[in-house]
Amino acid sequence: MKKVIIFGATGNVGSYVTKYASEFFKDSEYQVIASGRRNTDVFNQFGVEFVQVDMMNKEDFDRLPQEDVYAVILLAATIPSYMSDYSGEAYLRTNIMGTYNVLEYCRKVKADRIMFSQTVFDVSLYSQADPNYVIKPYDAPNFSYTGDHAMYVISKNTAIEMLKHYFEEYGLKYFVFRFPTIYEYSTFKYYYPNGVKTMRPLYRQIERAKNSEPLELWGDPNYAKDMVHVYDCAQMICKAVIANRDHGIYNVGTGIPVTLEEQCQAIIDVFSPKDKPSTIEYHPGKSGGGFLMDITNAKEELGYEPVYDVHKLFEDYKYEEQFDRFKSLRGE
Repeated sequence: MKKVIIFGATGNVGSYVTKYASEFFKDSEYQVIASGRRNTDVFNQFGVEFVQVDMMNKEDFDRLPQEDVYAVILLAATIPSYMSDYSGEAYLRTNIMGTYNVLEYCRKVKADRIMFSQTVFDVSLYSQADPNYVIKPYDAPNFSYTGDHAMYVISKNTAIEMLKHYFEEYGLKYFVFRFPTIYEYSTFKYYYPNGVKTMRPLYRQIERAKNSEPLELWGDPNYAKDMVHVYDCAQMICKAVIANRDHGIYNVGTGIPVTLEEQCQAIIDVFSPKDKPSTIEYHPGKSGGGFLMDITNAKEELGYEPVYDVHKLFEDYKYEEQFDRFKSLRGE
C-alpha cells in the first residue's frame, strides 16, 4: 500500500487531520501512519498506526517505513501562539533543520510528494494595510521584520525554499498550505501572545454564551474574516495527496467572509440556552486580526469544496466537546 506519513499528528490541527485522513483514505490504496514526539495510543480509535518520532533526531526516522512511502504531510512546527518563552533559535531548529531532516527522509525513501504548512503571517502586511484585501495564493512575501512572529516567518520561508530545491534536484513534489486561524475544538483553550498565557477570546465568548451572558463585540460589526474548520483544511491536504500535479501553493479557507456580528450570533445560536439566549454588546473601536483568502486554485487544481459554514463549525465544537477525544494530548 502507498503510505502517507503525518508528522505533527499529536498537535491541535494534526490530530484532526489524522482523524480525517483515516476516513478519507479508508478502503483505498493508501495507508495513513501518524507520528509525533509524544507517545500515545489515541489514534488506535481510528485504526491508525502511530510511530514516535522527534524530527530533530535523525535516528528516529529509522522507526518509520522505509519502503512504499508515497506522501509526507509535515504539520510539525514551532509556532508563536504556543511559545511561552521567546526563542528565535527554536524556530530555526524546528522549522528549518527539522524540515531538512524530513526532506532527507523523503529523499532516501523516494517519496513522491510532501505537504507543508505555513501561516498567513508571511503576507500579513497586505491585510494590515487594507482589511478588505483578499490574499492570493502566490502573493509575494510581505511581513514585518519586527515582533515575535518575524523569526517564525523567516524560518518558514526558508523551509519553502528548501522544498523548491528538493523538487528541482530530486523531483520531490511539494504542496504548500497557507493557514489562517484553523478552527477546531481543543481541551487546551489558551495561547501565548507575547509569551503570556491567555485564554483564547473565542472560548471566552463560548463560555459567556453558555451562561446567557452578553457577548462583547469590539470594533466594526461588519468587519469580516475567513473562518475555516479543521476538516476543510484536512480535505484540502488530503486531496493534494492524490492530485495529479507537481507542486502548488494554496490558501486554506472557505472564500466566504464571516463578519464579527455573524460570528457572535452563531455562537449564541449554538451554545446559548434557547429560553435565555445571550445578547450582543457593541463596543466601537478598530477591528483587526483576520484575513480573507482566495481559494480559487485549490478548487480548480485539487477539487476542494469547503463544507463548514460558521454555524456548522460551532456545532462541531459542541459535538467534539462531548467526546474530548484528544484530551490526553493536551495539557493545561
